[in-house]
Amino acid sequence: MKMPEPEKFILNLEKASQSLRTADHLTYMTFPLLKENRLLLKILEEIHSSLIDIMNAVLQYEYTYKRIQIYKDARENFNTFRAIAKRYNIKEEQINKIIEILRLEESHKKSPFEFVRNGKIVIMSDNLKTSTITLGKMKEYLLEVKDILRKANFVIRLTQKY
Repeated sequence: MKMPEPEKFILNLEKASQSLRTADHLTYMTFPLLKENRLLLKILEEIHSSLIDIMNAVLQYEYTYKRIQIYKDARENFNTFRAIAKRYNIKEEQINKIIEILRLEESHKKSPFEFVRNGKIVIMSDNLKTSTITLGKMKEYLLEVKDILRKANFVIRLTQKY
């Protein structure tokens, strides 16, 4: 007998969890060992990836139960996520952290120039505005995203019978 396919939102939660484990390992095991500041960019990418998967899981879950619409526009979907975040006990401060992480990753992707200074990664944008990535900031993001994943998992898995 064939096992039923897990729902797409469950798969997204698992992907999010895997990305977080990778970010955690890079932060607490690999980085202290190698002391290579460029690893901070990889940690940011993993945290960002996890966050996207968590938001997708929440949106797909809500869509499955016909509580929301999903749009082609990522900003519209984020606004929808923001509107339903309370249902998952995700606080406004956490929403602000999510926005901060998304913006930082976006500036990293679009950046024409990045460099290391005093143990920090400095990201320079086209208009010469700078953002910095530090190990401390990555640890803070990691804790926040772990908590958001825990909350999403709690609500979604509570209603699933596996």
